[in-house]
Amino acid sequence: MQTPATDEECAARKSAALLLAGLDPKSLMPDALEPASLKQRYAAWSLDAACLLPLLLLLANSRLQHAFASASAATRSLTQALPRLMEGLLANPQPTVAMAQAWLADPVLAAAVGRLQVALNDMLLTPLVIYVVLALVWSVGFESSPWQATPGKRALGLRVTDSEGQKLTTGHALQRFLASSLSWLTLNIGHAMAALPPKHLALHDRISDTRVSREHGDASLPAWAWGWLVVQGAAALAAFLWLFIQLQTVMNAAMQQVMGGL
Repeated sequence: MQTPATDEECAARKSAALLLAGLDPKSLMPDALEPASLKQRYAAWSLDAACLLPLLLLLANSRLQHAFASASAATRSLTQALPRLMEGLLANPQPTVAMAQAWLADPVLAAAVGRLQVALNDMLLTPLVIYVVLALVWSVGFESSPWQATPGKRALGLRVTDSEGQKLTTGHALQRFLASSLSWLTLNIGHAMAALPPKHLALHDRISDTRVSREHGDASLPAWAWGWLVVQGAAALAAFLWLFIQLQTVMNAAMQQVMGGL
């Protein structure tokens, strides 16, 4: 009686048959797929976000202009109110808690802060909602296409598959996109999980049973991708410095008005 072949023997026979057919067995084995690194995934995502940015600005332009105008008007009101409040503080020093309560009770300051809060919420929420809708169509459409990747992922040689290495259906790609909201809601901890070896799976990869693999063996980024990341870092630093300078300018203007009135 012939002993049944073990799993290892079956796998060996399949590999031998593939070699005789001129195929590389490793290229057809899901476990042999190399997972994409966190830096590759981030670079790909940022490329896709840059592709969507012009359309996002076009769709949100009118709402953003109104929000910027409201924020500017509220900032001017705050700038005009601060000297008066500081003069009162210098004339009648108070403990920090009492000073904060008095400032919050000031009707002019409260109205300006309220308008500024509404404008800032509009400036943040409008682009966010539009981006989510655009990203949904972009990600689901491309990841379920023959490309198996968005343009950003494709530029870096990445592709999205199920756990068996097969192409995603539209429903599966949608499930992956919806699961990605949890990675965002965890303050990007879910995305950072992709840095953990050996499979480098983000939270939404685990939930949706998908993976992001690289088509080539090299895990390093090309020079142009490193340059792209440097540009992003420089832009973020420039934005932070601009915001800091603007706040400092407002405070200096308020102090000068106070000192000039003494």
